Amino acid sequence: MLARSQKVFLFSLLLYAVGCLVWWWPERPWLACGAALLPLLVFVAVMGLEFMAMQRLNRRDAVPVASVPQLLRAWWCELGVALLVFCWRQPFFAHTEPDWLPAQPNGARGVVLVHGFMCNRGVWLHWLPRLRAAGHAHVAVNLEPVIGSIDAYIDAIEQAVQRVTAATGQPPVLLCHSMGGLAARAWLRAAEGDARVHRVLTLGTPHAGTWLGRFSHAENGRQMRLDSPWLQALAGQESPERRSLFVCWYSPCDNIVFPASTAALPGAQHRLISDVAHLQMALHPLVVQACLDEIARP
Repeated sequence: MLARSQKVFLFSLLLYAVGCLVWWWPERPWLACGAALLPLLVFVAVMGLEFMAMQRLNRRDAVPVASVPQLLRAWWCELGVALLVFCWRQPFFAHTEPDWLPAQPNGARGVVLVHGFMCNRGVWLHWLPRLRAAGHAHVAVNLEPVIGSIDAYIDAIEQAVQRVTAATGQPPVLLCHSMGGLAARAWLRAAEGDARVHRVLTLGTPHAGTWLGRFSHAENGRQMRLDSPWLQALAGQESPERRSLFVCWYSPCDNIVFPASTAALPGAQHRLISDVAHLQMALHPLVVQACLDEIARP
């Protein structure tokens, strides 16, 4: 569903750009180029506003504030990563790397990959060949409906956990980006699944919500508002033992989940990376390798 919507959106932008060039180029080529590039310029400006709001709110947070060079580097990298993921991988190549479940258990632990808000399994494309090369059975879920309650994703995670467990004979690791970490927590609550997972790795998950959630009118967006009733109810039903299963990556350059400490779950292990933005965190080589090492750890 999301891939189709993104394809329609991208083709609409392409038609708009072609229309601007055809209409204005003969007499006003500069206007034609400016109008054609306007959506890209708006995208760049909106992300810049996210970073400015993030930096301002992080000044009141316990996490050390990022430096200006770190912010600029993260902003630039996030622009490229967002274009790669939203304009290429997710709409056109989300299923080019299939799930992999070996016929016989090979001793390696399996992985369930859970994407975040307004994403699909395409965000994990660069992970899947590396997981297969290391012998890790894996299923990358698609969370649908895209706009709905986080609780609606429980069945998809349950099915994926069952498939990976059947293929490996042991509890899998849950690898989650952004909202995916909240979906994993919702599944743990509903399935009482503490003994059915080995570890939960979260990358930029708004465990305590995010300031940007106030601007969302989607149900899952409202659930991710700072200290929302849904988040408070979820936290109130978690034991210290369940939270000890989590390893949480977070960053003071995360332009979606801020203040930065909202991505740290009390009682979990924490991994602070100082100069990585939100979507970039799911592709950053240091994060990828560290998570692969964590997956392989007994």
